[in-house]
Amino acid sequence: MKKLLKDGELLHILAGAVLLVAGLLLEHAWKLTLPAAIVYGAALLVCGAEVFLEAVKGIFRGQLLDETFLMSIASVGAFFIAEYAEGVAVMLFYLIGEYFEHRAVRRSRATIRSLMDINPDTALVVLDGAETEVDAAEVAVGQTVVLRPGSRIPVDCVVLRGNAAVDTAALTGESAPLDAAPGVRLSSGMIVLDGVLYAKAEKTSEASAAARILQLVQEAADRKSRQERFITSFAHVYTPIVVGLAVLVAFVPPLIVFFAFHSNVLLDWVRRALMLLVVSCPCALVISVPLAFFGGIGCAASRGILFKGGVSFDALSHASVAVFDKTGTLTRGTFTVAGVWPVGVEREELLRLMSAAESHSSHPLARAIHAAAPDAPLPSSVKEVAGKGLLAELEGDTIAVGNAALMADVGAVVPDGQEGIYAARNGQYIGAVVVCDTLRAEAKQTLAALRGYGIRRTVMLTGDAEKPAREIAAVAGIDEVHARLLPADKYARLEELTESGAGVVYVGDGINDAPALARADVGIAMGGIGSDAAIEAADVVIMNDNLSRLPEAFAVARKTLRISRFNICFALGVKIAVMAAAIAGLLNFSGGMWLAVFADVGVALLAIVNSLRMVFQKRKSDD
Repeated sequence: MKKLLKDGELLHILAGAVLLVAGLLLEHAWKLTLPAAIVYGAALLVCGAEVFLEAVKGIFRGQLLDETFLMSIASVGAFFIAEYAEGVAVMLFYLIGEYFEHRAVRRSRATIRSLMDINPDTALVVLDGAETEVDAAEVAVGQTVVLRPGSRIPVDCVVLRGNAAVDTAALTGESAPLDAAPGVRLSSGMIVLDGVLYAKAEKTSEASAAARILQLVQEAADRKSRQERFITSFAHVYTPIVVGLAVLVAFVPPLIVFFAFHSNVLLDWVRRALMLLVVSCPCALVISVPLAFFGGIGCAASRGILFKGGVSFDALSHASVAVFDKTGTLTRGTFTVAGVWPVGVEREELLRLMSAAESHSSHPLARAIHAAAPDAPLPSSVKEVAGKGLLAELEGDTIAVGNAALMADVGAVVPDGQEGIYAARNGQYIGAVVVCDTLRAEAKQTLAALRGYGIRRTVMLTGDAEKPAREIAAVAGIDEVHARLLPADKYARLEELTESGAGVVYVGDGINDAPALARADVGIAMGGIGSDAAIEAADVVIMNDNLSRLPEAFAVARKTLRISRFNICFALGVKIAVMAAAIAGLLNFSGGMWLAVFADVGVALLAIVNSLRMVFQKRKSDD
């Protein structure tokens, strides 16, 4: 049906409707049977010419029993038994149904395109000291991009100078603008609201976030859900069975009656078979169910959640175990000094010495210590001891900052039970600090909300030390903690969980979690928009660092599945009921054919309207 219903689709429908009404007037009002039959024939050709053509092409393509074939046989068969009006009505209302179905599909695709219309065509760059407009695809890495108010960012870039508010909603679903300043990284597809920014391109247009998102959404349709695969397989089996049943209904009972009672009832049973063919068309299923998943993908995308196909909806809705990485996922990935335990020195002196030793390190833990005493003096020399810590010369003293192994090397004795980052001066232990990550504000509420979506067990897998991991888990409400894990250990633990048979969701923050994201039943990458590894490995990508998107992903998945299941049950229920009534002879041909048309076209339209609830979910929530 791809070539059907082109620009003149409404004209075909209107012309067919006018001719049908004219035929009815000729037949019933003026009793002109022959002219009425001619008008009905013209109406059938106007409405059905392209359908007949598609049916013939389908035969040569090996698609003998598709919907165009069913409708063609039903309408032509009605003409052969002189039920002209019903034959035209079958084709006319089939076209009307197709018209609204195709409009629904086009509307849903247009909605998705508008949500994801984030790739600009041009960019303003600095060339030879002048601002020049070029094609976005021509922007090279390292070039300076000029971003003015109202412009959409063409490539992933980092701000060099300027300040502005940036709308990130198209990518992250967040309504609050981002404050862009020097050093802030921006993704393509975001919109500058005010101010002028000069930024250095970090990726080409085709490798930037917007292009990857668009590719992801386009590929999602190829990864079909269990319901979509069922409908495809079902239609291949169901339609031939129904056609075979219609042939049996048309000829077997009349033969039995003829030989048993010498009575000719062929015409009556042919009428029943024709009704059966009309009602059996599977278009209500093959259109509405994929449309529900397409709408679900679009609804999620509008909230900054990318599903990589309908298969993820199934797995997410049946998950019962949620596994989380800690740093950058449950926590913000920004470290602060949470405890200071000096021994033989003042608290401020301990921080000053440790900050001085760590002043040249870019490690996140070192930066946290240095932030606690930013005015510490610079050491005269610093030596890194691989895997253990640092040795710094400061004011004539040797300051050692690191783990227990480094303390043993310098002869310092660490008190029993003390954890953290240790410090010694000239071989004498002087204390320790504990540096902790900060739990996300929304983490506890998110984990509680997931319980309502069937998550019965929550697990944390982290490479951090046992004590801080358990402290974070206790505050967040995590059931089970496994600490000091290497990436391979995380994978092994996750494999144990998945092999237990429980549906497992793994939530990680990107590249380091790629093996676990790929192994889980559903891998969810948090804030992975800039990570190729995350997008490749995960089934779902949440395009910002807001954990509260997780329950939304579960909600969208469950609602999409409810809609698709309802469409399947509703369509099959109505069709089976009308089929049974037609075979049993409970319907006369005229009224029965109209009911059969409703069971096909009407049910399809109702199912499509139900599916469109997902497409317009964002609009409803925004209003």
